[in-house]
Amino acid sequence: IEPPLRAELFSAEQMEEHGSALAAFHRVKLGSAPNRPAALPPVEDDEPRPAQEMIRVRSDLLDSLVNYAGEVSIYRSRLEQQVTTFRFNLVEFEQTVSRLREQLRKLEMETEAQIIARYQREHHEPGETVFDPLELDRFSQLQQLSRALGESVSDLVSIQNLLDDLTRQSETLLLQQSRVSSDLQEGLMRTRMVPFDSLVPSLRRTVRQSAQEIGKRAQLKVEGAQGEMDRNLLERMKAPFEHMLRNALAHGIESPDDRAKVGKNPEGTVTIQVSREATEVVLRVSDDGRGMDRDAIRRKAIERGLLNADAQLSDRDLYAFILETGFSTAEQVTQLAGRGVGMDVVHNEIKQLGGGLTIDSERGKGSVFTIRLPFTLAVTQAILVRLGEATYAIPMSSVQGVVRIGREDLERRLATPNPVYAYAGEEFHIYELAQLLNVPAPRLTDEAQVPLLMTRTGDQRAAVRIDGVVGSREVVVKSVGPQISSVAGIFGATIMGDGSVVMILDLAPLVRRYVALRAASVEAGVDIATFAPQPVAPPVEERRQPLVMVVDDSITMRKVTTRVLERNDMDVITAKDGLDAVEKLQDKVPDLMLLDIEMPRMDGYELATYMKNDPRLKLVPIIMITSRTGEKHRQRALEIGVERYLGKPYQEVDLLRNVQETLRLSRA
Repeated sequence: IEPPLRAELFSAEQMEEHGSALAAFHRVKLGSAPNRPAALPPVEDDEPRPAQEMIRVRSDLLDSLVNYAGEVSIYRSRLEQQVTTFRFNLVEFEQTVSRLREQLRKLEMETEAQIIARYQREHHEPGETVFDPLELDRFSQLQQLSRALGESVSDLVSIQNLLDDLTRQSETLLLQQSRVSSDLQEGLMRTRMVPFDSLVPSLRRTVRQSAQEIGKRAQLKVEGAQGEMDRNLLERMKAPFEHMLRNALAHGIESPDDRAKVGKNPEGTVTIQVSREATEVVLRVSDDGRGMDRDAIRRKAIERGLLNADAQLSDRDLYAFILETGFSTAEQVTQLAGRGVGMDVVHNEIKQLGGGLTIDSERGKGSVFTIRLPFTLAVTQAILVRLGEATYAIPMSSVQGVVRIGREDLERRLATPNPVYAYAGEEFHIYELAQLLNVPAPRLTDEAQVPLLMTRTGDQRAAVRIDGVVGSREVVVKSVGPQISSVAGIFGATIMGDGSVVMILDLAPLVRRYVALRAASVEAGVDIATFAPQPVAPPVEERRQPLVMVVDDSITMRKVTTRVLERNDMDVITAKDGLDAVEKLQDKVPDLMLLDIEMPRMDGYELATYMKNDPRLKLVPIIMITSRTGEKHRQRALEIGVERYLGKPYQEVDLLRNVQETLRLSRA
C-alpha cells in the first residue's frame, strides 16, 4: 500500500476534511499511471447507493391478491355497463323532454287562440276602443296550468343537465380507475412471473447425475431461458421436465462408443427451447440420440393388446402409445427406465394444466417432445364473437384480423376439398366454428357478407367462419375447474358486465383436434361430414321462443308491453321509432311486430309500408296499437296490410290473445 493510501482509522470530521484531498489524489494517480489512456473519465466520489430492499410474500397471499384484482376489474366492467345504460336512459329522457316541450308549445298556441276567439265574441261592437286581449291578462285556469307546465319543463331541463354532468364525471372517474386497475393487474402478474432460467440449474444437475448413473455423456442446452412463465405453471412442470430428461438419457442418447461408431459427438445434447406463440407457451424437449424404436413400440403395443397386428398407424399415433400407463420398451428395469411409470403422469399433468403434448421422432437423429401450455394471464384483451345465440371470447393475441367474404364466394370455396383464403400474402384454411366446437350450426342468415376470423399460431393458419363480431373487450380470465379445463380449446371463462358467463376459446387446439379428426376419418374411409354437426335449414327450424318487436316512442309503453310478453315466454326487442326499427330489422327478422302510429322521424304507417314492400320483411305480421281508434285510421292500416288493429289503453288479456292468434296463423 502506498503511504497516502495506507489503512487508517478516521473520525467523521477527519473524513470530511480529507475527503476532497483523497479524491484529488485518486484523480492524479489515475491520470499519471503508466499505460492508462488520457481520456479516462475522472473517478467521482459518489455516495454509495442504498441496497434495494426485498421482501418475501407468501404465494397463497399473492394469488389471493391477483384474484381480488380480477374481481375489482369485473365490478368495474359492471359499473361501466350500468353507466352506459344510464347514459342511454338519459338520452331517452332528453328526447322525452323535447317532445314535452313541443307539445306544451302547441298547447300554449291553442290557449292563446282561445283567448282571442272568446274576446272577439264578447266585444264585437264596432268603433269601441279596446285593449289587446293579451294585455288584459284574461287568463283562465287552463292558461295558468299551461304556464305552470312551462316552468316544470324548464325544471326538467335543469335536472337533465345536472344528470348529464354527473354522468360525464362518473365516466371520467371510471376511465381513470380502469388505468389504475390495469397497472395494478400488470404489477401483480409480474410478481407471479419468473424466468425459466431459475429452473435450469436443477435440470442441469438432473442430466449430470443421470448420465453418471448409466455411464453416458450428455449436456443440456437451453434456448430462450430468459422467457418468463407463471410461477405456478413452472413449479408444476418441474417434475415432468426432469422425467423427460431422464427418458432422453435412458432411451434416446446412445453410449459414447455407439455414438462414435455412427460419426456423432461422443457427448450427447439434450435441448430445451422455450418460446411464446400467441396465447400458448411452447416448450420443445429434443435430443440428438437414436430416436424412437418404431418396431419395438409396435411390438410392445401388440403384446399388451393395445393394437391389432394388422392395424396400420401413422408414426405420431404409434408414438402416442408411450403415454399409456405401464408402457415401456426398456429390456430391463433400471432406476431410470423399465417400470412404465412416468410419461403417463407427464401427459396427465400437462392435460390438467390445459395443455397438449405431441411427439415426433426420426430414426437415428433424435426425438422431439412439444409441450403447449396456456399462458394464463388474469386480464387479457379479447374479441367477442357471436355464433347463433351464443357469445364466445377469443384472445386478441391469437387474432390476425377479421375479413368479410361474399356468401357465394365462401360456398364455392367450401365446395373444394381443401378450402383456403388468401390474407396478407398467406393462405389460411377455412373452418366453421360450429364444427370446431362440435355444436349444431345456427340458422342460416340471408346476409350477403360473412365474417371470417383470421388466426395464426406457429405454422398453423386458420380462417374461422363466425356469425358476427360483437367487439373487443378487456376480460378477466377466471378458472373453470378441472372438469372443463381438461377439455381442449377452453382457455377459461369471464364474467361480462351484465353478469353473464362467456367462455374464452383457444382456437389452436380446436383446429388441431379437428384436423386430426378429419385425417383419421380419411384414413378410415369415413366422411367427416357424416358425424359433423349439420346446419339446420330455415324452413325446418323453429325458434323455441317467438321473437316480438315492439315499436313505440313512449318509454312506458315499451316497458309495460315488454314485461307482459316476457312473462309469457316471448323474446322481445324494442325500437323507439320507425328509423330505429329499420336499423334493427337489418340484423333480426321478428316473428311479430307491435307498432304505434304517431312517432317522430318515421311513423307507423311509413314503417308498415316499408316492411310490406320489402321481400325479406313482408311476411312479418303487424299488430297496430294506437290511441287513434277512428275508422279512417283503421281503414288505412288495413289497406297497407296490417293484420290486427288495437286501441290504447289495451287489456293484457286482449293483447296476448291477439298476439298468440296472429303467431299461430303466421306459422300455419
